[in-house]
Amino acid sequence: MENILTTYNTFLWVMAAVAVVVFVALQFFEAGYGYLFDRRYGPPVNNKVGWVLMESPVFVAMCILWAMSERQWATVPLVLFSMFQLHYFQRSFIFPLLMRGKSKMPLGIVLMGMVFNTLNALMQGGWIFYLAPADYYADWFAKPYIYVGVLLFFAGMFINMQSDYIIRHLRKEGDTRHYIPRGGAFRYVSSANYFGELLEWTGFAIASWSWAGVVFVLWTFANLAPRSASLYKRYAKEFGEEFTSLGRKRIIPFIY
Repeated sequence: MENILTTYNTFLWVMAAVAVVVFVALQFFEAGYGYLFDRRYGPPVNNKVGWVLMESPVFVAMCILWAMSERQWATVPLVLFSMFQLHYFQRSFIFPLLMRGKSKMPLGIVLMGMVFNTLNALMQGGWIFYLAPADYYADWFAKPYIYVGVLLFFAGMFINMQSDYIIRHLRKEGDTRHYIPRGGAFRYVSSANYFGELLEWTGFAIASWSWAGVVFVLWTFANLAPRSASLYKRYAKEFGEEFTSLGRKRIIPFIY
């Protein structure tokens, strides 16, 4: 068991280091999907299909890890599992169905997402279901972690889903123009959907009180913060003062 835990901790350090590399790399290369679509990342695939393929591996892998664990009906692991899976069920199967238009996603982005999501299942599920000490979650409901974490998680999920709704309804069927998102958390940041997701996983990290959760937050920020900066530049270039006069930050209200 000690050797497995050592290997797992090394895995977390490697994942954290790669997140830093990804963050630096994305200062120079835009992640080419959505508004920033770029064919250099591979041949285009249907956006809906791409999202399902990219996000569903983590949902499936977490189900397998949960089903094989002796802790599957332990209260706190079950709560954390339910939170995690609620997000990824929505992101894997509901979000793609709600998409409008005929947008494409580069195959390379899909494949990279599949790899990371599978590894993330091993990070989160490995800790929650197998490697956390047997008494780690004892008296968890007498501690503040779970309550603060759950509150932030669901606040972030609400912001994320509300922002996605706003983006989906920016234009009518057949309209290909771009518009500035308004309302909700877009009052404060230009990438409110990313802010919601970052808040979600910060809440999850607090609720689980684990380094695995922290590494996931690091990855979320490393991936979404540079993308939010690129989107901010695109909005500023396309809409000029109409956008910049709004005084929004990129991803974290009042800060960045």
